[in-house]
Amino acid sequence: MIAYLKKEKVLTISLVLAVLSMFLTPPDAGYADYVDVRVLALLFCLMLLVKGFQDIGLFDVLIARVFSGVHSSRRLCRMLILLCFFTSMLITNDVALITFVPFALMALGLCGQQKLAIRVVVLQTIAANLGSMATPVGNPQNLYLFSASGMGAGEFFAVMLPLSALSLALLLAATLLLPDEDIRLDVSWAELSLPRRELLVYGALFALNLLVVLRVLTWPLALVITAGGVLLLGKKELFRQVDYALLLTFVGFFVFVGNLGRLEAVSAWLSSALVGREILLSALLSQALSNVPAAILLSGFTDNFPGLLVGTNVGGLGTLIASMASLISYKLYAARPEAQTGKYMLTFTLYNVAGLAVLLAFSRLFY
Repeated sequence: MIAYLKKEKVLTISLVLAVLSMFLTPPDAGYADYVDVRVLALLFCLMLLVKGFQDIGLFDVLIARVFSGVHSSRRLCRMLILLCFFTSMLITNDVALITFVPFALMALGLCGQQKLAIRVVVLQTIAANLGSMATPVGNPQNLYLFSASGMGAGEFFAVMLPLSALSLALLLAATLLLPDEDIRLDVSWAELSLPRRELLVYGALFALNLLVVLRVLTWPLALVITAGGVLLLGKKELFRQVDYALLLTFVGFFVFVGNLGRLEAVSAWLSSALVGREILLSALLSQALSNVPAAILLSGFTDNFPGLLVGTNVGGLGTLIASMASLISYKLYAARPEAQTGKYMLTFTLYNVAGLAVLLAFSRLFY
């Protein structure tokens, strides 16, 4: 247990804060209102289904079809980066990086372009963090804030699409700085057939959960149908692959924020400090706490959810822990025998600080 808690540092912090806050606000019946069960159920269902898509090889097929016939190193890198940007909108930023960073490292090795590994992985990380901001299901903080705010899909997209469009333009500009050389990439190893039954079931269940996100259906119905569908397919092992640490992290921060919110002095101070500064403060807090906990914490003290959406998504850039997804790609790169972790961190910091500065400046002017 100690080893597990050391590994899951954000979970440990959330549980410690939750326990400490109990001394300030002793447990009572009010605790029942802290936890947003709808968000937890949706996160569980979406993570379960993405694991199902991985299990049947959907992403391998996607890779084979997208990269067949690529003969330019710049085009290869651009496609690797944009694949993370667009897929993260539906499968979340962390899953996009888990899926496509290892392929990027392998592909660059196969065509003799290992020298581009650091820049490509860094840009893939930025792309996944920025692409995921475009939809309510792209990352956990979006799903939470979209649910907690009660905003409609139209309002959400009106807030996030301008920022997403600028992010895409910046990524495309960054790829122009990569060298353009002739390469040969063979992806014939990827299996091009998919089990139709599983694909249809997972697709239908994913669509069902999107309807819950949009508040067309209720979450208990989706939870029962999703879990039942996976069990009927005989895929009970997928339940062991869900990121339960993330779900418990949410619970810990729900309790911490709920207890702070019942302390009048703390609540009044935080509410006052946030007025007119939601974007800046949520982006800055994300640098130290990461954007998911920052979203949960600050949402208890302001009604400006659009500001929190912008701030926590932009705040995913910056430090390595500003978004937990960034740690995933770093670990995947660092595991290579030839990894240059010092150079990676320098490149990561330069690109992320530059991106954070540009997007914060845009956010201040536009929003």
